[in-house]
Amino acid sequence: MSSGCCLGSCCALSECSLLPCMVLTFCILTMCLYFGKVFKNVIFSHAQMYFPLVLVVEMDENNGLCLVELNPPNPWDSDPRSPEELAFGEVQITYLTHACMDLKLGDKRMAFDPWLIGPAFARGWWLLHEPPSDWLERLCKADLIYISHMHSDHLSYPTLKQLSQRRPDIPIYVGDTERPVFWNLNHSGVQLTNINVVPFGIWQQVDKNLRFMILMDGVHPEMDTCIIVEYKGHKILNTVDCTRPNGGRLPEKVALMMSDFAGGASGFPMTFSGGKFTEEWKAQFIKAERRKLLNYKAQLVKDLQPRIYCPFAGYFVEAHPSDKYIKETNTKNDPNQLNNLIKKNSNVVTWTPRPGATLDLGRMLKDPTDSKGIVEPPEGTKIYKDSWDFEPYLKTLNSSVRDSIFLHSSWIKEYFTWAGFKNYNLVVRMIETDEDFSPVPGGYDYLVDFLDLSFPKERPSREHPYEEIRSRVDVIRHVVKNGLLWDDLYIGFQTRLQRDPDIYHHLFWNHFQIKLPLTPPNWKLFLMRCG
Repeated sequence: MSSGCCLGSCCALSECSLLPCMVLTFCILTMCLYFGKVFKNVIFSHAQMYFPLVLVVEMDENNGLCLVELNPPNPWDSDPRSPEELAFGEVQITYLTHACMDLKLGDKRMAFDPWLIGPAFARGWWLLHEPPSDWLERLCKADLIYISHMHSDHLSYPTLKQLSQRRPDIPIYVGDTERPVFWNLNHSGVQLTNINVVPFGIWQQVDKNLRFMILMDGVHPEMDTCIIVEYKGHKILNTVDCTRPNGGRLPEKVALMMSDFAGGASGFPMTFSGGKFTEEWKAQFIKAERRKLLNYKAQLVKDLQPRIYCPFAGYFVEAHPSDKYIKETNTKNDPNQLNNLIKKNSNVVTWTPRPGATLDLGRMLKDPTDSKGIVEPPEGTKIYKDSWDFEPYLKTLNSSVRDSIFLHSSWIKEYFTWAGFKNYNLVVRMIETDEDFSPVPGGYDYLVDFLDLSFPKERPSREHPYEEIRSRVDVIRHVVKNGLLWDDLYIGFQTRLQRDPDIYHHLFWNHFQIKLPLTPPNWKLFLMRCG
């Protein structure tokens, strides 16, 4: 359910007004039950399905199903404050890179999602923009940091490691998601002592002028969030990566809105082959998906009517030479194209940020044409990265390849038993590969039957869906050894996949990307048992 929403009592509506929703609800629930899962937070809204109601399916106290109307307040309207005039320089927003912003809010400083060094998703993503050289000093001066979710382009342990060496007690705020944002902190080796988990939809007061509110994503409430920052009544809305932030209920006419825009944050369809997955089909699909995303973002901005809009959180590149194919295939949206589309359909002022550029909110709200409203970095400042320090990060990954765990083939059963996914009719073949996704000499090649969690030598004779997952050996072993989520493999483009039939197995991928245990396998005990 979207953040800040309160459940009302079951709807007391006429059968005629409820009938279409009830029929659709019954169909969806039947499908969910058939596939072994009841989705407790299926939201029907006017924007999504053209119903005049907002309805959810909930479990009642007797474990039955109840159709409930949502009539939530807008949580940001609690204790409303009228905007006060801002002095020039009082509120400044500086773009650092990707999704990282440095906000000066009166005498307080706040930062968003610091990813300033190293890769994200194992070794698949690298920074497109060169951060300002003083990025660490900027972070150290922050009074608080907001981290939206656990993905490594937002929660960057290499970045936080450098920060923690100078300010281990820096206040960091995250939403109270089902899977904790910092679920892997103890295993990361990063020492941070002031992480604050806050409830959704409630103002967090920083000082008399500054407060913020974290909201959850309506599509991925278990792990994704967005934020409203308010200073002297002026709201800054950062929807980050949310697919449907706060279930689609967002404040209108905020001073500044920022969101993702680029697309490309998935292994689909670039890493797939066989069947329909020809290069021509992939290119057409990617082109259509990017266009849909662009139009959706433009429409969202048009509907919300912020004074200023900034596209960010999409400035990454598949920089490693081994990922040349992904880089060429996985095209991204152009922020200027989005901004031009927005300006064509509305009066919203847009800002395409460059590293080190600073927006003065007071100036821009008073006069969007003020030449000092946005101060660009000095002439000659390096904007795009042209080299990346691959070596130390690849060395860490490669160290897992030779770990003694993998001397014993029984690690396979140990790992998948720990993972806890079973009773699902799917057979997966896992193949360890080299850089080019060819089987690596001496690597493992095995089957996992998730119906009974067995490891057969051949595919079973019963009818079953089948997937073949080829994974670079350094990344898959690093993931296995450390009990990491499979986002490193899938979103990081470190696999090549085939499937028969061509069906997305949501329960399987959702489990390995979000629902793995919070602590890694006990490999020390495993090795002791192996002798």
